[in-house]
Amino acid sequence: MAASACALAALAVLPVWSTPSLAQNRPRNLFELLFSSPQPPREIPETKAPRVKKKPATRPSAARQRNSAASVAAAPAAPAVQKAENARVVLVLGDFLSDGAAEGLDEAYAENPSVRVVDRSNGSSGLVRDDFYDWIKSAPELVDAEKPAVVVVMLGSNDRQELKVDGNREPVRSAAWTKLYETRVNALAKVVRDKNVPLVWVGMPPFKQGGMMADMLAFNDAYKTGAEAVGGVFVDIWDGFVDENGAYVTQGPCIKGAPVRLRSGQNGINFTSAAKRKVAFYIEKPLERILGAFAGQPPIGAGAPHIPQGPQGPLTPADIDRTNPMSLTDPDLDGGGELMGANFEPAKASQTQAQRLTVEGVAAPPVAGRADDFGDGEPAKAAAPTPPAQEKTTAIVPQPKG
Repeated sequence: MAASACALAALAVLPVWSTPSLAQNRPRNLFELLFSSPQPPREIPETKAPRVKKKPATRPSAARQRNSAASVAAAPAAPAVQKAENARVVLVLGDFLSDGAAEGLDEAYAENPSVRVVDRSNGSSGLVRDDFYDWIKSAPELVDAEKPAVVVVMLGSNDRQELKVDGNREPVRSAAWTKLYETRVNALAKVVRDKNVPLVWVGMPPFKQGGMMADMLAFNDAYKTGAEAVGGVFVDIWDGFVDENGAYVTQGPCIKGAPVRLRSGQNGINFTSAAKRKVAFYIEKPLERILGAFAGQPPIGAGAPHIPQGPQGPLTPADIDRTNPMSLTDPDLDGGGELMGANFEPAKASQTQAQRLTVEGVAAPPVAGRADDFGDGEPAKAAAPTPPAQEKTTAIVPQPKG
């Protein structure tokens, strides 16, 4: 019995050690699971899928995100044309904000060969520190040198400083300070007027600090009074840099209506490129009235009535800037006709039915089958106009005395 048991054990063990390949290809029995050493796992060749190289995700920078709205509104800059030799000069005087206005005007007239913008601003100047730069003294020299067709003045952002009045230092907007400041404003305006050059004075924009906003409003009143006193034009840009409640804003609509950033820096004083173009947009309207619609027109004095007259001869569509007003009594401007209906008294024999209806109130006869055909066979006659009702009067008959 023992020998047979050993033989069976040997037979059971024999396939495990003698035929490993066979053992790997058949299911293992309980004895093999309990007493045999573990077999190494079969190696299965891997099939690797091709790697797809992913592009790294790029996030727009903060600067690109801030300028996204501006890039939508901004149009590609048109190449500047060569200015004509007789191009009329727009002379810009003032502080660092006027430098931005000159830049915006230069962009506005970049494609106009008849207008040239000359920037003679001084960034740290104003009307208070005449010891640093005296505009009343320098302006006549600049006008004589540049021979402008119009002078644009924009200053005041540096003028929130004390003024010496009779040897005393007066604080900003005190009674003595205001009187002397208005005197200097009027003097600068008179300098331009004495040179027989039209004046366009641009007001100050709002600022971030409440105290500065109040001062700029007071300064603008002085600029408006001084410019208009000599026949100049005051340009108020205030509303272009505040919200609907009149509060200071750093962002707002550009000249195309898209929201853009208007003020730069932490103090919110300087203009962005979009704001400079917006300031120029306010100035363009009075400049067009002064310079005229066509390059061939001579400049006119401030306040003088003027109707632009186009150049003689045929014009191509690109040359047309505006049309002359049409006369109500002579649309061809040659005396040969009038608008329909002007002093129109046609003969009754030549009147149309519509004219008879509208002029005399005579209706057309009914048409068979139409709503006004009542089937009586007789054309309907227009009723005569009802005469105006007359006020009834009651005669007073004297009664015989009893």
